[in-house]
Amino acid sequence: MPEKPRRVPTGAAVLQPQITTAVIAAVMEELATSGYAKLSMEAVAKRAGVGKSALYRRWPSKQDMVVAVLGEFSVELAEFADTGALRTDLVAALDVLHTWLTHPRMAAILPDLTAEAGRNPVLAQAVRTTIGQPRRALARRLLQRAIERDELPADTDIELALDLIAGPMFWRLNVRHAEAEPDYLDRLADHLLRALNAR
Repeated sequence: MPEKPRRVPTGAAVLQPQITTAVIAAVMEELATSGYAKLSMEAVAKRAGVGKSALYRRWPSKQDMVVAVLGEFSVELAEFADTGALRTDLVAALDVLHTWLTHPRMAAILPDLTAEAGRNPVLAQAVRTTIGQPRRALARRLLQRAIERDELPADTDIELALDLIAGPMFWRLNVRHAEAEPDYLDRLADHLLRALNAR
């Protein structure tokens, strides 16, 4: 006798990928246009064309939803290439950072989220855990590979080096609101290599 198809229990949370994709796009759009403080679950659900229950099946709160969506997007854009040499690794990493900071949505979201995190310690910790730490872990491997190849001193302060790599471009794009010229990444990489005492 053929086996009957298994029935999904009534009320079970069936997370359909196309709905998740629509919700993620809606979260990014709402963050970019309204900012974190004004973003609501209702607005996201309306923009995504779903009921609020579709959101709550995935995330228990607005903060969890925002941090999860931005974390997935941001960490995906932090896959740093292993080119076999520190300078080309560094230029590739700077290119990835530039792509993240100048993405049409992130360029609007990041300054607002940074300001909101300054007022909200719980959000700040969530952003550090979900976005900051995974991105830094990926960049840390780049520096550790360079140390193993003897391109950087063994006693390199990796945490300080990570700040040094990310800081100038963030300052230029998000604080000064200046553009990065075509040769900016190469010039920045050369300055960073000197600052890191690269061999």
